[in-house]
Amino acid sequence: MNKKMKDIMKLARVELFIIPVFIFFKYIRPTVLKSQAPQFFKIALYSLPNFFEAVIGTLTLTGVFLLINDKLNHKHQIRPSFIYLIAVLFTGGYVFAQEFKLIQTRTNMTFDLNDVYFSAFGLFIGYCIVLNIKPRIYS
Repeated sequence: MNKKMKDIMKLARVELFIIPVFIFFKYIRPTVLKSQAPQFFKIALYSLPNFFEAVIGTLTLTGVFLLINDKLNHKHQIRPSFIYLIAVLFTGGYVFAQEFKLIQTRTNMTFDLNDVYFSAFGLFIGYCIVLNIKPRIYS
């Protein structure tokens, strides 16, 4: 593995862990929704895709923005901590624009405040993951 990209690979490994968890919840959703499970679980299963979209979007954009930043002239590069914040803001803009119907990327476009909460929580968790890893591209 390229040592220069080791932190980007950490972000990718976290995403590779999150994606199967998302698929698992997507797989059990129909069964749980038909069951007598508490309403909280049903609400969570409906809104979890928003959570995962926010987390994965934050991690992906952090990596992409770090790669772009690495290609810039050294004196024009942005501090990584600022890139982390930009990634969260761009991801947040995208997920909230979908929820408030400013853009349409989904077929099911019903507004649900729980989706907004789960998206916000996903952005927070994504940002915490990024702050924990503190990814950089080493020159």
